[in-house]
Amino acid sequence: MTAIEVPSVIPTPAAKTSLLRRLMRRPVSLVSLMFLVLVTIIAIIGQWIAPFDPSAASLQLVLAPPSADHPLGADSAGRDVLSRLLAATQITLAAALVAVLTALLLGVVSGLIAGYYRGWFDSVASWITSLVMALPGIVVLLAARAVLGPSVWLAMLIFGILLAPAYYRLVYAAVSGVRGELYVDAARVSGLSDMRIIGRHILSVVRAPIIIQSAIIAGIAIAIQSGLEFLGLGDMSVPTWGGMLNDGFANIYKQPLLMLWPSLAIALTSVALTLLANGMRDVLERTVAPRRRRRRAVTTATGSIAAVTTSMSLSGGDIDALEDSAPIPVIGETIVHPDDERTAQLPSATVLSVSDLRVGYEQTDGPDIEVVHGVSLQIRKGEVHGLIGESGSGKTQTAFAVLGLLPRGGRVTAGSIEYEGTQLADASERVYSAIRGKRVGYIPQEPMSNLDPSFTIGYQLVEPLRKHLGLSKKDATDRALGLLDRVGIPNPKRTFDAYPFEVSGGMAQRVLIAGAVSTDPDLIIADEPTTALDVTVQAEVLDLLRDLQRERQMAMLLVTHNFGVVADLCDRVTVMQQGLFVEQGPVRTILGAPAHAYTQSLLDSILDEGPARGSLTSTAGGRS
Repeated sequence: MTAIEVPSVIPTPAAKTSLLRRLMRRPVSLVSLMFLVLVTIIAIIGQWIAPFDPSAASLQLVLAPPSADHPLGADSAGRDVLSRLLAATQITLAAALVAVLTALLLGVVSGLIAGYYRGWFDSVASWITSLVMALPGIVVLLAARAVLGPSVWLAMLIFGILLAPAYYRLVYAAVSGVRGELYVDAARVSGLSDMRIIGRHILSVVRAPIIIQSAIIAGIAIAIQSGLEFLGLGDMSVPTWGGMLNDGFANIYKQPLLMLWPSLAIALTSVALTLLANGMRDVLERTVAPRRRRRRAVTTATGSIAAVTTSMSLSGGDIDALEDSAPIPVIGETIVHPDDERTAQLPSATVLSVSDLRVGYEQTDGPDIEVVHGVSLQIRKGEVHGLIGESGSGKTQTAFAVLGLLPRGGRVTAGSIEYEGTQLADASERVYSAIRGKRVGYIPQEPMSNLDPSFTIGYQLVEPLRKHLGLSKKDATDRALGLLDRVGIPNPKRTFDAYPFEVSGGMAQRVLIAGAVSTDPDLIIADEPTTALDVTVQAEVLDLLRDLQRERQMAMLLVTHNFGVVADLCDRVTVMQQGLFVEQGPVRTILGAPAHAYTQSLLDSILDEGPARGSLTSTAGGRS
């Protein structure tokens, strides 16, 4: 007896490589890191490798050009430029570090405490932060110099205090977003101290943004410090890049090379810090840059490794159905039923043809993870094709691949997607922009989260009409009002002028349906369009979709996990499991005589034909 082999071992992810190793895989980040390491080494050992005393002046060497003894020449006081540049590197980086550490200590600690505990400390810290941000930084630094004298260290300490709000706001926002998460509550209930929760659960969330922010602020500190020294507001007896820049500018017509060396040091260090911050952002936030290659080796989610896990448990009867059905095909073989008389009457023009489609996600620590494994389907004009399966089976990934809306890191690794003669599998964003919203409509499953709360419903309906159909504002408004009336909204004008939060979920879903059909598309992709609605509103929305589809003869790909919706709307249906199509055919055939055990198990899981509940009875207290 043949049975479906369901993988029982969940794959463990590849071992996480260190931050340094992941950065070294990125050429730009690697070059930036190597340059900053070199600058740091120079800052540490510069005073020992300097060929001359950086403060020793010589009248014979005033503005001397580069020579064998003085490779970079001498400045206006006859001091060796190379020795002074080496010493200035140490002072400049150390002063910038003072600013960063000061801002880091004040901003991160106060942000963690205020974001986690809230209360009076939150109010006081927010007030102080707003006050510091309102202060003009350059005026504060000038006043400090007048009172405290031209000290580069005091100036950077004060500048660090002025930079602390940048850390505070960043940390406060991140902590506020996670302090109410269930895992934080669970840690609190389990008896962990507040310090342990903050150090283990909260700080890990803000660690990556803090590192990135530090790299950016270090570059700012170097630039501000050099600017102050360039303006002559620092201690000119201490060698710094800004002080050397000031001396070079004063003698730019006599010895222009004096401007070059400190300018290169400041510019290259600031650019390297910025590029390194960008690289760390990509690595720490686990983002993946898109690649131009379409095909590469992938790790599939079937066989010995399961990348797509199932989220619907089968009951005992379902397991019996899997074991007792024989013979049945294994996963990877799709049962295709011939057309019945219902689908034979449909027009033969093919709107969408998907062939051997594979979707994978790039991983930083290993090969791609494939989530859709060579699926194929065709949708004809006027046909409603249902794509059904349990959560995590790959339905939405297939639909998003057709729309070109895969999340970052996801891409079509093989196969073709042909829409009315246009190949979309490796199409550019320009091609998709000409199709999405005009020839292909999309109905999402969460209506309230897909309407921008900052704009009225009317604005969000009118703008696509003006863009795709070239209508005037008056014509687009009239068309939008007509669509709102057509989708059953009682007072179209009031809804047109309302904001999304002023309408119900059912009304919002009707608005999205109106927007999807507003440009008369040939294909509608509906992703669980009734999931977020209650039962009575679901029935109304299904009736609406059916009527609109029939009167406009649109093709529709309906993604759902509800066989009732499939039976009500669809002409054909494809059953999907673990990224594969396991059965495909007319709705009547699939529902009446499923050939695959997985399809049968889905049907058996439907809660129907059970005994009805009795009527409510009054209790002793008279309440029902």
